[in-house]
Amino acid sequence: MRILGVKPFASAVGLLLGLLCAVEAAKVNKHKPWIETTYHGIVTENDDKVLLDPPLIALDKDAPLRYAGEICGFRIHGQNVPFEAVVLDKSTGEGVIRAKDKLDCELQKEHTFTIQAYDCGEGPDGSNMKKSHKATVHIQVNDMNEYSPVFKEKSYKSTVIEGKKYDSILKVEAVDADCSFQFSQICSYEIVTPDVPFTIDKDGNIKNTEKLNYSKERMYKLTVTAYDCGKNRASEDVLVKINIKPTCKPSWQGFNKRIEYEPGTGSLALFPSMHLETCEEPITSIQASIMLETNHIGKGCDRDTYSEKSLHKLCGASTGTVELLPAPSNSANWTVSLPTDNGHDSDQVFEFNGTQAIKVPEGVVSTTLKEPFTISVWMRHGPGGREKETILCNSDKTEMNRHHYSLYVHNCRIVLLLRQEPTESENYKPAEFHWKLDQVCDKEWHHYVLNIEFPAVTLFVDGATFEPFLVTEDYPLHASKIETQLTIGACWQGGSARMTQYFRGNLAGLMIRSGKLENKKVIDCLYTCKEGLDVQLPEEVASAVKVEFNPNQSSLSLEGDDIESFEKVMQHISYLNSRQFPTPGIRHLRVSTTVKCFNEETCISVPDSEGYVMVLQPEEPKISLSGIDHFARGAVEFESTEGVTLFPELRIVSTITREVEVEAETKAEGEDDPTVQETVVSEEIMHNLDTCEVTLVGDELNGDHESLEVDLAQIQQRTLEMSSSNVGMVITGVNTMANYEQVLHLIRYRNWHTEALFDRKFKVVCSELNGRYISNEFKVEVNVIHTANLMDHANNAMVQPQFINQVQHASVDLSGHNLANTHQASVVPSAATIVIVVCVSFLVFMIILGVFQIRAAHQRTMRDQENGKENEMDWDDSALTITVNPMETYEDQHSSEEEGDEEEEESEDGEEEDDITSAESDSSEDEGGEQEDQQGSSRQQQLEWDDSTY
Repeated sequence: MRILGVKPFASAVGLLLGLLCAVEAAKVNKHKPWIETTYHGIVTENDDKVLLDPPLIALDKDAPLRYAGEICGFRIHGQNVPFEAVVLDKSTGEGVIRAKDKLDCELQKEHTFTIQAYDCGEGPDGSNMKKSHKATVHIQVNDMNEYSPVFKEKSYKSTVIEGKKYDSILKVEAVDADCSFQFSQICSYEIVTPDVPFTIDKDGNIKNTEKLNYSKERMYKLTVTAYDCGKNRASEDVLVKINIKPTCKPSWQGFNKRIEYEPGTGSLALFPSMHLETCEEPITSIQASIMLETNHIGKGCDRDTYSEKSLHKLCGASTGTVELLPAPSNSANWTVSLPTDNGHDSDQVFEFNGTQAIKVPEGVVSTTLKEPFTISVWMRHGPGGREKETILCNSDKTEMNRHHYSLYVHNCRIVLLLRQEPTESENYKPAEFHWKLDQVCDKEWHHYVLNIEFPAVTLFVDGATFEPFLVTEDYPLHASKIETQLTIGACWQGGSARMTQYFRGNLAGLMIRSGKLENKKVIDCLYTCKEGLDVQLPEEVASAVKVEFNPNQSSLSLEGDDIESFEKVMQHISYLNSRQFPTPGIRHLRVSTTVKCFNEETCISVPDSEGYVMVLQPEEPKISLSGIDHFARGAVEFESTEGVTLFPELRIVSTITREVEVEAETKAEGEDDPTVQETVVSEEIMHNLDTCEVTLVGDELNGDHESLEVDLAQIQQRTLEMSSSNVGMVITGVNTMANYEQVLHLIRYRNWHTEALFDRKFKVVCSELNGRYISNEFKVEVNVIHTANLMDHANNAMVQPQFINQVQHASVDLSGHNLANTHQASVVPSAATIVIVVCVSFLVFMIILGVFQIRAAHQRTMRDQENGKENEMDWDDSALTITVNPMETYEDQHSSEEEGDEEEEESEDGEEEDDITSAESDSSEDEGGEQEDQQGSSRQQQLEWDDSTY
């Protein structure tokens, strides 16, 4: 029986020990590994090693525990990813990414996927393994110069008229199959055939170097080759045949193929010396169209890259505007996972490939939109499929799949769904609005504005109005307490807890705004290009030629019957880019001409003229923040209602650096021309900012006892906006640097619990054009000077007011004859603070010593009369000795709030009592004696005098 009784007990003990071990084991692997959020890598075509920035290192807070603190591997997520990740060192978490197979840059230049690190779990079996968050990896495949240039045509031929020198007879063009810009570009062309009167430029344009004679040569055969920028020669040279004809060929003459535009120079004439060669044919009318192609620049052309909310505000539509696709920041980070198009100078464009979508956090937009309201978005979308592609969707968060409102694309249609909320009436009302538009599927950028004033909805596409071709009705939604979820790029299905109806294309500037955008000028302002064609007609030809522009001024048409007037108008056509910092690159030009003659059968044909405007790289500004970066203030200032001004002397300056040619002052003897030298100069420029962000360096704000504050009325007065969080403050809005300076001067820091605080650090960063240009990080360190209770100041009036103001928060407590921190458990202040306190203490001590010696002569008689007063100090004209033991400790004066308050009151009373001049001390000895009687006990606590040497 005893044996039978022991087994259950042993089993229970074993079970209990097992449970304890399991609980203890569960505590072993506490933390997930950590990796960076984004990696950028480079790999060469013939190499498998990927160079990552930053390096692939996973960290685990469980280190140095074995297994739990070690990294066992990295896992790559994505379809058909030709890369693998391996761990080099489990203990350090170091790893590498390498290619599985040989990569081909020509097939795919870039690869994007996600990676995740996981630790080794709790033991060798990998139990309770933990994974890190998923990080995005962008890898660029570097090109090798594998291919040689190949001419587009097997041969070229052209016909020229004798006796003329051409700017360009014809253009040969070779292409290179390499994927990189360097190796795929054709750097030069060469005419191999010797001793021919032709030359070829780097763009492949062939022109004659002398006037050609039909009687001397009727045809020239040239062999031309091409070189890419890697110095590879064309695989096969091309034959060029140039026929010489004695007859004239009509064309535009004096047209430069390449036209360079320097930013900030205003308008630039495109055809200043252009004229039409008609070969003396009688002309009755001329029609021409000039096309400026800018589809490859940003969102269809060069536009301001401010945030969409700022653009709405600039265009006069700021009230109630909510930006749903903002640039990722501390206050708006829900777009951080979306890939962006970073190739257009910070044009904030988000890419959706049919697998990506984001959830908009609660509170950003009201879930029940009240009419009227406006939705606006930039969209570029390719050919549509049969599936719905959601741009914006508000649906049930859980349980059901009801769509409350959504904007989606379906079969080259754009559709707005707007379901009624539950009401008493159950009537049919409009619910879906359909527009069938070519713009939805043309792969070009277009601006869409939907004005919703239920039951009517108006659509503007690039400023033009479109009415729906189909409107379907539906019943209201039934009542439910289910919360809704707002998503972009897909629709959330609450019943199945997944995304569906993914969007494929590009989106930018998605906004919801309360109220309609009824002003057509506001809508036009939101999409109008900042670049285009312009013409300033001379008065003498203004009525002779008819000129018409398209809405965005990317093309214009001319019509007239007088060649001379027509040529003058062509010579006044110019390119204009009003951006201060335009997007550099090529803008192609094409001139198409139709000529009508008296005899239609012999009417001449004018070929199209093509060229391009090369917008040069703008001189980029350097935004610099400067000011006082380190100062100290007393704790009482931090605790006051005003707080401490953080950036009282902050200055924002923007400069550009350029190279200029200057003539040297000295020249060699006998030389007529001075030497021209290049020098670098820097000059200050003025431009707008759109964001300044103030953040804390170190711990976040503790809302219980500290805050960052600014006068909101001053911000609103300057048409700026402010948002704040526990990490800092963000000021937004397109405005001058001077206004941003003034607002930053107003920012104050308050802390009403400074006992344990000795310093706080802040930094400011300002930017322009949605982060295209970013300033330096200006850091400020503020030290807290903790005020100690000083003994009664003797005759404070001897100290100048400005000096008192500077040192009043740096007094040293001599109570108990020792120097001690007001809060013994706090961190020691900086060395600069200690030096200041010691110096000020010594100065105050010397002042007190001198003042007491002066008063001693006037109070000899008072000393004899007041010997009976126990708390009075004895004065003598002999040497004054003060015995202070700095090594002696004292009781914590802050042991209770009441005791601290009493001591503070006594200190203040003592300061007021002694705040008299030496001239007043003669006539106020009696009064002074009475005051000293009243404060005798306080003085005895603060300072004891040794009168043994009198």
